[in-house]
Amino acid sequence: MTEKQTPKKRRWLRVLLVIIGVIVVIDIVAVFYFFNVSQVRNNKPVTSEVKTTSKNYPLVVAFDKLPKTTETLENHGVKLSAWYVPAAVKTSKTVIVVHGYRSDRAAMRQYAELYHKLGYNVLVPDNRGAGASGGNLISYGYWDKYDIIAWAKKLVAADSNVDITLFGVSMGGATVMMASGEASLPKNVSSIIEDCGYTNVFDEVSYQAKAMYNLPNFPIVYEVSLMSQIRAGWSYQAASSTKELAKDTRPILFIHGTADTYVPYYMLNQNIAALKKGTPYEVLRVKGAKHAMSFETNPSAYEAAVSKFLKVYNPVSTSSSAKTTDTVKPVSKTA
Repeated sequence: MTEKQTPKKRRWLRVLLVIIGVIVVIDIVAVFYFFNVSQVRNNKPVTSEVKTTSKNYPLVVAFDKLPKTTETLENHGVKLSAWYVPAAVKTSKTVIVVHGYRSDRAAMRQYAELYHKLGYNVLVPDNRGAGASGGNLISYGYWDKYDIIAWAKKLVAADSNVDITLFGVSMGGATVMMASGEASLPKNVSSIIEDCGYTNVFDEVSYQAKAMYNLPNFPIVYEVSLMSQIRAGWSYQAASSTKELAKDTRPILFIHGTADTYVPYYMLNQNIAALKKGTPYEVLRVKGAKHAMSFETNPSAYEAAVSKFLKVYNPVSTSSSAKTTDTVKPVSKTA
C-alpha cells in the first residue's frame, strides 16, 4: 500500500512545487512592474496643470514673460536644473517652488508667479528624474529633500542674507516637509508652506495600492519598498514627512483640499499632529478641492492665506525695519 501511494504523493508534490513556482514568478513580475510604474523615470511630455480656461491661467502667461535664468548644480551625482526669476524690486526674500510626482517645473508656473507677484525671488527646480534634471529614478521626496537643501545652500552662497521659504505641492509638499527637520537645512530657511503632501511614502503607496488595484500592502508594498532600498538606496518607511516634522522648529503653513482622495485628506491631520508642541503653524482647508487643486478651487483664499503667513515669517519689506514679531496662531481655516 505504501509503495502504491508514493508515486501519487510525488505527483502532488510536483504539482505543489509548480504552483509555488508560478506564484513566485508572478510575485517577482508584479514587484518589477510596480517599481517601474512608480519609480522609473518616464519622459512623456508634461504640460501645465492649468488649462487655458482656468482663472489662474493669466498667472502662467505672466510668468512666461518674466526674464529668467537657468541655474544648475550637482548633488549626490545627479545634475539638477532650475529656473531663477528675480523679484521686480531687488530683495533677498526668496521662495523655492517644488513640483509634484511625475511633473516638472513648468507645471508650477502659476505658483511661481503668485510668489513673484507678492514680491519674492523664485527658484523653480526640476526634481531628479524630471524635466531638465538628471536621474533615472523618482525618489518621492527622499533624495529630493537633500536636493532642495543643496539649492538652499546655493542661494546662501550667493547671498548670505537670503531669507528662504520652501514651498511644495503633493510630492513637493512632502519633500519640503521631509527637509524641515534635517540638521543640514540652512538657517536662512525661515518658513515652510506645504500643499497636500503625504505623511510617508509607505502609507501613500499602500493607500494607492488599495484604491487603484484593490491590493493589500502585504506583501507587494513591502517587496517594492525592498526593491527601492536595493535599487534607489531608500525604503518607503524611510521617506517620512511626519518623522521630520517631529524635529521641525520652523513655522509651517499646511494646505489641503477637503475632497482630496489621492493624498487622502486625513493625512493633513496626521502631519499636523506630528509637529512638536510650540511649533508655529497655520492650516488652510479648501472646501471641495481635489488633489493639488486648492489654488484652482479658491485662488483668493489661497493667496490670502499664503500672503498672511509670509507677512509674518518672511515679509518683503519696503524699509529696513526688522521682521515683525506677530505670531500666527495654530488655528484652522476652511475656505
